[in-house]
Amino acid sequence: MRHVSDFGSDSAKRASKVVGRAHELIGTPYRWGGTSVSSGFDCSGLLVYLFRSEAGINLPRTTKSMLNSKGKNIARHSLQTGDAVFFRHNGRARLKHVGIYIGNNRFIHSPRTGKSIRIDSLSNTYWNKSYLAAKRFH
Repeated sequence: MRHVSDFGSDSAKRASKVVGRAHELIGTPYRWGGTSVSSGFDCSGLLVYLFRSEAGINLPRTTKSMLNSKGKNIARHSLQTGDAVFFRHNGRARLKHVGIYIGNNRFIHSPRTGKSIRIDSLSNTYWNKSYLAAKRFH
């Protein structure tokens, strides 16, 4: 695994700010369509907010458009802190979810209605079988 210190200095600073802010938002409620601290976040809204506010990077609003946008495709074994990780629903073909990789096989995300922003492991049975791809936007 590589960590923030392995990035170029500007990229490392951006990734560190994005992930640091993501940690501060743990516990913020999920809200479908949400894009702000005051209203809550859905999964893609969280990443749009983090990258815009902490790195000055404008990401597309939806998970599908993020996956199809510019950004470097990253192999799972090459994940670095700050990479966006994408998931299918229950391992099926349909793209469903996105989070931010924080190192040590973990990611921060806004999971679903009734839940709050939290940390989960890519080793978890559900997330492991549902993992689809990763992109680097910083």
